[in-house]
Amino acid sequence: MALKSIKAERRRLADEVYQQILGAIFNNEVGRNDRLVQEKLAAELQISRTPVREALLRLEQDGILVTSPRGGFVLHDMSVGEVEELYQARAAIEGQAIRILAKRNDPRINADLRATIGKEENITSKTVAAYFEANRNIHRRMVELCDNRYLLEMFDNIWNRAISFHLFATIEKVDLSKSFGDHMQLVDIIETGDPRVAEDAIIDHIQEGLELQIEALGQNGAA
Repeated sequence: MALKSIKAERRRLADEVYQQILGAIFNNEVGRNDRLVQEKLAAELQISRTPVREALLRLEQDGILVTSPRGGFVLHDMSVGEVEELYQARAAIEGQAIRILAKRNDPRINADLRATIGKEENITSKTVAAYFEANRNIHRRMVELCDNRYLLEMFDNIWNRAISFHLFATIEKVDLSKSFGDHMQLVDIIETGDPRVAEDAIIDHIQEGLELQIEALGQNGAA
């Protein structure tokens, strides 16, 4: 089999570009009307176009960007149906993760999760981005603590896809504090050691989050 050599340095550079663009989207530095053009990005980053192209194509593959008729890429604008599918996938992944945690019912892991929740929910900023980040950190830690790398990879993919939706939905009239839900109660349920009850609890929790986002989309007039 004839294979070409891999340039590790270029791959690392493409990953860095990917993270920088993702961070810019998250920080609201890239909006719905902005086009990402590889030539302009390469000039701004002072690097070749190849790693920029790789990063943009990966963001497209991850469902965060779509190609623009005018050239380049723009943010993918999620429909209500896509948001529902996203939350259904979350329920499957996080449901399995919490089943693992409940079955183990490890006091050290449960204490770690409580500490994460306490830290993340103690936010000073009341912005959409702050609530999104806090929620992601709490739920990611839950999946991370179950020690399954494949669940964690799928979790990251889904939450990255959610960035273009969560940050640009006009949800000022929605009570964002509701997005925290009952995270501490989820740990209480993990500590019962009953995987089925724990799974039902997080599915209900995620469903409440979906209803909040649907409410936000209704205010936005999204289809």
